[in-house]
Amino acid sequence: MSNLVSRRGFFGLAAAAVGAVVQDTTSAGRVYDPGRAGRALPPVTAADNDAGIQTIEKRLRCSCGCGLDIYTCRTTDFSCTYSPALHKEVLRLAGRQDGAADHGRVRGAIRRSGAHGAPKRGFNLAGYFVPSIAIVIAAVVLARVLRAGRAKPPPPAPPATPSASPTELDQLRRELDRFDA
Repeated sequence: MSNLVSRRGFFGLAAAAVGAVVQDTTSAGRVYDPGRAGRALPPVTAADNDAGIQTIEKRLRCSCGCGLDIYTCRTTDFSCTYSPALHKEVLRLAGRQDGAADHGRVRGAIRRSGAHGAPKRGFNLAGYFVPSIAIVIAAVVLARVLRAGRAKPPPPAPPATPSASPTELDQLRRELDRFDA
């Protein structure tokens, strides 16, 4: 019986074990388990900060589904694996890693590859107009439903006092007296 631990003691030991595991993974700013830290980022080069490359990347959408341009995605979402690959592709198309690139050639190659996203013509225009039209239609329907609910006349109020003749009141009193007796 002496080797049994109370419930409070058990939870205290469990909390201490969790604390030891958490404390063991980091100490003084060093990470002992690099797998928990995420992927390592490649070193920054001059081409990464080239204004022309950044301009090109700001015109292209990232293919990870975030809806951001390549430059914003690669500089803010460090868990994205698509934007660094797209950045490398832009650098490859630019032809040089040192930042001095032929930006016209890059823009042309990207335009030919269709990386700008869906063109704003034909059936793709539905993606721009259908949501706003649906919102307008929903607002009109809601306004009509609210007006229709407000336009109904209120139900007639019940009479405040019953109208009875004096003879009916005398008859009622006689009937009530008969029950009391």
